[in-house]
Amino acid sequence: MSPMDSLSSEISAAAARLVVEEGLEYGPAKRRAIKLLGLPLRSALPGNDELEDAVTEYIEVFCADTQPHELRCLREHAVFWMQRMAAFRPHLGGAVWRGTATRLSDIYLQLFCDDPKSAEIELVNLNVRYVPRTVPGFQGRDVDALSVHSFCAGLGEEIGVHLIIYDFDDLRGALRPDPKGRSPRGDLRAVQSLLNVASK
Repeated sequence: MSPMDSLSSEISAAAARLVVEEGLEYGPAKRRAIKLLGLPLRSALPGNDELEDAVTEYIEVFCADTQPHELRCLREHAVFWMQRMAAFRPHLGGAVWRGTATRLSDIYLQLFCDDPKSAEIELVNLNVRYVPRTVPGFQGRDVDALSVHSFCAGLGEEIGVHLIIYDFDDLRGALRPDPKGRSPRGDLRAVQSLLNVASK
């Protein structure tokens, strides 16, 4: 292994611990790992695929007895929200979709709306408190997001649910496979299939 590869692996391992133990997203985890390791701020960061592999390995070593149950609870809660927001073609992304989530992970649902304000109106109609934010979208541009705190009965605590708003026309591009040939997000039927497979 070259020194560059070794350093990348070290950053990935440190970032993976932050993802699992503190619930950080990949970008902030990698940047925090750089600081914790005392490396220059402009150090080359590992790719998300490499970090995901490190997160999976960390979970297998340190969380194998708790993570599957926590993941199932989060996916079930995602289904609850996907059913509530079914009119907006919800798709689950992030760690809960990929299978690397723990109880510290938030749920990220991407909504594909004909009218960008319609999801916000629906939350008002449901009497759900939310915080509007702007976040980076999967196409590299900023998009609107509605963040709520939602009680997850399976975990017995509140978790973050983030509804990320896209135009309906963005849906086709959202379903393109990643470099490994996997879907980066799934609709309600796909998430329910994951739950059915896990229960067998």
